[in-house]
Amino acid sequence: MVVVDTPGLHKPKDGLGERLNAKVRRTMTDVDVVIFMLDGFAGIGGGDEFIARELGRNRTPLVVSLNKTDLMVPERLAEQERAARSLVPEAEVFAVSALTGEGVDRLTQALVERLPPGPKYYPDDVLTDQPEVVLIGELIREKLIEATREELPYAVAVEVTEFSKRRGRDLHDVHVRIHVERESQKAIVIGSGGSVLEKVGRQAREEIEGLLGSPVYLDLLVRVTKDWRRRERKVEELGY
Repeated sequence: MVVVDTPGLHKPKDGLGERLNAKVRRTMTDVDVVIFMLDGFAGIGGGDEFIARELGRNRTPLVVSLNKTDLMVPERLAEQERAARSLVPEAEVFAVSALTGEGVDRLTQALVERLPPGPKYYPDDVLTDQPEVVLIGELIREKLIEATREELPYAVAVEVTEFSKRRGRDLHDVHVRIHVERESQKAIVIGSGGSVLEKVGRQAREEIEGLLGSPVYLDLLVRVTKDWRRRERKVEELGY
């Protein structure tokens, strides 16, 4: 089973948002099943209703994954399951916990039952088709969003400008440029006395070393690229 992780469907506010939504819509027509992930603990909101309307225009088979059962008492879970079925009446709802794994086997089996037989696209030991440099960029961006408490999810872009192994040494050099749109955003990313950037660098380096299986020298540079999300050429350069 090949799983495609798309950007999140959302109400776009700029060119980047339109581009990400277009990517999701293209993907939905190319796959065999769509999983609509809902946050059961937070409850269904306006964003979920927007996505449900979008999915209603698509003919690809759909299942709903109601996540975070580990945080809900039985009464709350039953209530959210009813709300999910009301939101997407045509889809089967699977309550799961991504944290504990509860319900994931049932969801996986349901997906397998809906997938037509096809060729074997990848060998058994291949877990992803993404290049290492892309995974590194995503790891750093993830740590940035966690560290800034999701204040800047779409305003931050990560560009790996150099990725190489030092000659004669088991050491990778990774140089990264972090793009934000405003000086105020740069201050948030760097943090007081560089505290946020230092924390992000430390956490990201540990995960990158696990990914590569070798020590890493990680250099992070924060740059203000004014209104990059509204500049189509820049959006393309940054890989969106």
